[in-house]
Amino acid sequence: MKYKKIRFPKDVFPHDKVIEWWYFNGNLADSSGRRYSFMHCLFRADAKKSKIPFIERIPLNYVLFSHGLLSDISQKKTYQDVYPIVFRSVDSYSKPRFFVNFAPPSMKGYLNYEIEETGPHCFRVKSKFLDIMLRSKKEPLLEGGKGFLDLDSKQTFYYSLTNMHADGWIIIDKKRIHVTGKAWMDHQWADEYYTRDKWSWFSIQFDNDTELVCFEYDVGKKKSYLASIIDKKSRSKHTSNVKLIPDKRNWKSPVTGAVYPLDWKIIIPEFDVDIRISSPLKEQEVLFSTINYWEGPISAAGKVFGKSAKGKGFMELASYPMDKSLTQRLRKHVENSLKEELVQTKEKILDIHKAIFSRKK
Repeated sequence: MKYKKIRFPKDVFPHDKVIEWWYFNGNLADSSGRRYSFMHCLFRADAKKSKIPFIERIPLNYVLFSHGLLSDISQKKTYQDVYPIVFRSVDSYSKPRFFVNFAPPSMKGYLNYEIEETGPHCFRVKSKFLDIMLRSKKEPLLEGGKGFLDLDSKQTFYYSLTNMHADGWIIIDKKRIHVTGKAWMDHQWADEYYTRDKWSWFSIQFDNDTELVCFEYDVGKKKSYLASIIDKKSRSKHTSNVKLIPDKRNWKSPVTGAVYPLDWKIIIPEFDVDIRISSPLKEQEVLFSTINYWEGPISAAGKVFGKSAKGKGFMELASYPMDKSLTQRLRKHVENSLKEELVQTKEKILDIHKAIFSRKK
């Protein structure tokens, strides 16, 4: 894959690559100070090359699927919104800026999910659990300096919107709650597959208007590290000299047997960063196909550029080792879920067909 300079708004649109995703997270609060967090991600994968189990059986060139989480931090309760396949509307990608309208086939009735760039680096994100407007306060952060990373065996394009003002609504138990807060966006695309790779990833928004993204990427033979930091004037720095040290507090999934560290220490000498990370939640595991990952909000405290700083963010721990005895059972569960989605899609199409022709009579 060759490097090409990222251009906006052109490169917000899909690329003909093996895998691509538009990812959003955020920490929110209502008028009473009650805290919430969300994650919403739309994936686009080459059905034949992405090596995601069962997707290769779908007779499409590219498959869309969607993952979402809404967490009520105060109540320590999380709602999942994960679909192995979604279908986009025919007018998706038809506007001057990025726009995709989609829905999962298994929903009763119809509810549209939407991601739309409403202006330069501003988005509307709509799903079953949220309808939020996001406005970036900074220019995009190009990870590594160019937005193109060579992680030894794999290459990827990658940029982020690190400081987005969030204002909108979340829906819990059919109740609409007005919220505000901060959000983050990642957009990544690559001619690679990631089904067997492990990583530990952190996005942090500090109170001093500085944001940090860092990760450890593990392909089995060698680990790669990256940290990119952006200050209040959108000036960025990048380094691979990163230490991510898990602390003692862990959570073991009763479903997969995977053990996820919930507390971490992050040391980045070049940025004079020495911070501790902690998550207020435990049960944040997401299962997709035979892929497992932990996704949730974090708090951060320590030193950034040598000065005291606090902040909030998100952590993603992907493909941590599962109990091998559970793998076959998970495969069967995912296969049955996907079959159900496709069957319901076919039934809906037949119902529409019958309704149309019954009216003609």
